[in-house]
Amino acid sequence: MAPTITKARRMRELLQSGRIVVSPGIYDGYSARLVEQAGFQAASTSGAGVANSRLGQPDIGIMSLRDNVDGCHHIARSVSIPVMSDADTGYGNAVTVYHTVQYFEEAGVAGINIEDQVSPKRCGHMRGKELISAAEMAKKIEAAVKAKRDPDFIINARTDAIAVEGLERAIERAKTYIAAGADMAYPDAIRSEDEIKRFVDEVQAPVSISMGIGLRGRPTTPLVSVKRLQSIGVARVSYSRMLTAAAIKGMKDALRAFRENMETDQPPERQELVVGAEEISELMGYSFVNELEAQFLLDEQLEKKYGSAQEVDYVVRGQA
Repeated sequence: MAPTITKARRMRELLQSGRIVVSPGIYDGYSARLVEQAGFQAASTSGAGVANSRLGQPDIGIMSLRDNVDGCHHIARSVSIPVMSDADTGYGNAVTVYHTVQYFEEAGVAGINIEDQVSPKRCGHMRGKELISAAEMAKKIEAAVKAKRDPDFIINARTDAIAVEGLERAIERAKTYIAAGADMAYPDAIRSEDEIKRFVDEVQAPVSISMGIGLRGRPTTPLVSVKRLQSIGVARVSYSRMLTAAAIKGMKDALRAFRENMETDQPPERQELVVGAEEISELMGYSFVNELEAQFLLDEQLEKKYGSAQEVDYVVRGQA
């Protein structure tokens, strides 16, 4: 029997393929399954997205290790594509990072980001970020590498130094983190296409870039096409906030239309703003439950649940 290819190995193969890995940001089961259904080969949990949606709080270090790991576990197991996760600062010092890596690896994700911010961290596009020393971060990376049980598990070293110390220091930090054993470098809030190219050229290791779709106000990372990022040499691009921004927009539009129709004779639900129950059932795999029932439940159990042999054939066996 051929050995099973782990999701971490699949992610590593994608990164080594010579083609940029496009990784939409996800934050729950719906977004994860939609990314897979759309044909993307990988995804990444957004730390901000998980904190915002799971806790209803801003991404300022309030979310705990267990909150994050539990959320990522359910997300990763819901899809067959590899998912990388945002582990914030690793939740403490290098010793804490050691355990953090093992928790995330056990959760079924293919790799994690660890950043060089002081804890409690701040969302990468917020002001007021503070950094630990490059030497301390390098020790965190060494601990992360030692902790992983699967050699293919990916350590993505994120640096927030550009906003605090400038591009030169961010490049120096990234080189230090790669030398400590990190598999990728991730310069957050990088400010231009030229800076992206320079970072890629000088770091000489796989580079992950986050595109800030949905961000307004003070410019951070500009939106650069996937094709252009590929030509620059970027290994992976994540779109951390695209789906959270799209979901909020969709819910606001549906709620606005609902309120407008509440006092009229029109149906309160605008059909063009929602998907049908059948589409939700298909996305979430309800038909597989029917297959399991048809395979493993006794005929008398099925008839007790559904009322008649004819109804069993219709609901469970898909026979009209």
